[in-house]
Parts: sequence; C-alpha cells; structure tokens
Amino acid sequence: MYSLILLNGGVGSRVAADRPKQFLNINGIPIIVFSLVAADGCDEINEIVINYPHGWLEQTQKIVEKYGIKKAVKYVEAGATRHESVALMVSECSSDNVIIHESARPMITSDDFQSLVEHHASNVSYMHEIPFTVAPVEPETGKVTGYLERSKLRNVQLPQKFVKSELESAHTMAKDKGLNFTEDATLLASMGFEVLFTDGSDNNFKVTTPVDVKVAGFLLSGNDSNE
Repeated sequence: MYSLILLNGGVGSRVAADRPKQFLNINGIPIIVFSLVAADGCDEINEIVINYPHGWLEQTQKIVEKYGIKKAVKYVEAGATRHESVALMVSECSSDNVIIHESARPMITSDDFQSLVEHHASNVSYMHEIPFTVAPVEPETGKVTGYLERSKLRNVQLPQKFVKSELESAHTMAKDKGLNFTEDATLLASMGFEVLFTDGSDNNFKVTTPVDVKVAGFLLSGNDSNE
C-alpha cells in the first residue's frame, strides 16, 4: 500500500488571484479536488497526507469533506519550501511506500496513479520529452556556456513513487549537505539512489499562470477542437 503526499502548500503568486491557486475553481471545481478524487479512486493508496498554506487548514478540510473523500486524510502545515514540506509530510506517512503529487497538476487520473504503482521500479517518476532546445547559460553575464543534448533531458513531472525509507534518507543526506531540491526524483538520484523514469504526458502540466488555468479548464471540460 502507498501513502500519498499531496503537496498543496503553495501560495500561487504567479496566478495573481485572491487565494492560493489550488483553491481557484476550474469549471466550478477547486483545483485541489481533481487530485483528491483521482487518489481516492486508486485502491493501492490507503491514506492522503496533504499540506496547506498557513491559515488555510479549515478551507482544505471543508473541501475534503464536501467532495466525499473516503481515504484517511492527515493535514500538515506547509514548510518554508517545497523541499521542507516533503520532509515534514513523509514522517506522517504510515505506509512503507509513498507517492508524491501536487494539487497544481489537476490533469491526473486514478489510472495514472495505478500505472505508477504497477511500474516494476521502486523509485520512479513520470517524465516527459522536452520539445524545445535548452542551453546552459550564465544569467549574470548573459553568456551561453555550452550545449545540452536534448535527447538525454526530460521534463520532470509528478506523480512520483519512492520507498519511504530511501526518501527519508535522501532528505537527511541533503540536509546534512545543506542542499535544497525542487522535486524528489533528482534528490534521490543525486544522493545515490536508483531512480527510473516512465513516460509522462504533455497534458500533465503544472497550473502556474492565469493562462494555465484557462487551458486546464478547456481540457477538463472534455472539449474537442475537432468538433
């Protein structure tokens, strides 16, 4: 069985709304709900550990209750960074294996969680091919410093699954080294643990800007551009 760490603690400043982006509505439904419902439909997930921005506990609890989430839910106040939040939440997980997702990716489905669970690797992340060229640069000087082979790069997506003990060890090692990561697949890989990737989807994007909210609304409405 798996504990789901559902990251929900961001303030969504780039959306420029009157509330954290995960509480904005898409087609009349708060963004957070799509991930909760998808997780609730995956039998291998036995609990949800969700965090919340300071001052938003009651709102988060009301949404979980309103939409009839059946899994056991634990609430953890968000840390100062995403990295810190995961470290705080993993200690609350009761299962030996964990899945990490973020509510800002509402295109997730129960089947996506199930496919991740069924993957043969213990530590694995959805990742997607990068359809554009990227280059290493020096931001301070504006200098391009070299070349990166696009075929060997991937856009890191969520959800990801890990052995809980290895995730905890990786966070401990990073803390000892004074390192802070923005997601956990590269954290574990950098700390020496084997992590594999499985192909993701271009639909599985993170809602970050007002345009993203509109695109997610279109896709989740089931509209077909060919109609």
